[in-house]
Amino acid sequence: MMSFQTVLAIGSGAFIGAVMRAYLNGVVNHQFPHSLPFGTLSVNLLGSFIIGALFAYFSYSAYLTPQVKSFLTTGFLGGLTTYSTFAIETFFLLSGGHVLMAALNMALNTFGTVAMAASGYYLFKNTLS
Repeated sequence: MMSFQTVLAIGSGAFIGAVMRAYLNGVVNHQFPHSLPFGTLSVNLLGSFIIGALFAYFSYSAYLTPQVKSFLTTGFLGGLTTYSTFAIETFFLLSGGHVLMAALNMALNTFGTVAMAASGYYLFKNTLS
């Protein structure tokens, strides 16, 4: 069973992550207006890089409590990244007949986020070694 402190940590992190997602999404989409949703892509790439870096850090450090880890990963990054938004935006691209943009969006989000998670992990793992 999850402790109240863990629930509070996750909820607090999710609040901050969701606010950060809305802000970054708005800024990026304003700066780069396009039919491809670059705002969603940017937060997914950033969140993937951060989770890779955090898990590299977690593997070398026993100093963080489970509540802090839950705040950062399940909470903050769960609120920051936007796979449900990615799914509906891709659906709208497809239903609007923008098959190439939908395929590009899927490829960039799928492969880009995995590449960024690996980059964050290895960059910080090598830094901590």
